[in-house]
Amino acid sequence: MPDMKITDKSEEACMTVAPGVCGFTCLIRAKKTDRRRVSICIEDSECGQIKHLAEQLDTLTLKELFIPMTRNPVYTAAEKAGCHASCAIPSAVLKTAEVALGMALAREVFFRFDCKEKS
Repeated sequence: MPDMKITDKSEEACMTVAPGVCGFTCLIRAKKTDRRRVSICIEDSECGQIKHLAEQLDTLTLKELFIPMTRNPVYTAAEKAGCHASCAIPSAVLKTAEVALGMALAREVFFRFDCKEKS
């Protein structure tokens, strides 16, 4: 299981993400600011692209969480920031926001390579 920690304090959610081989872990915070809006903060990443992403994202609305990927503000900001297409951070931002808004439970999400070699 990856080094990931999710906490949920009623209207605030925090997720620590270890996105993979790049080694650039980060902390994502989402805090409910009103009934349908959260503030977003991405901290503690040494990744230049994630730093640029953090500069572009400050709030998300409930409606924005459900916009398809090609128009979703998190994914369009990630593209502008130069994030790799398989970067896990944009998805983690959306999941953290969902938890802060009470739309999802704070549960770990991870990818695991576990295919067995064929003889």
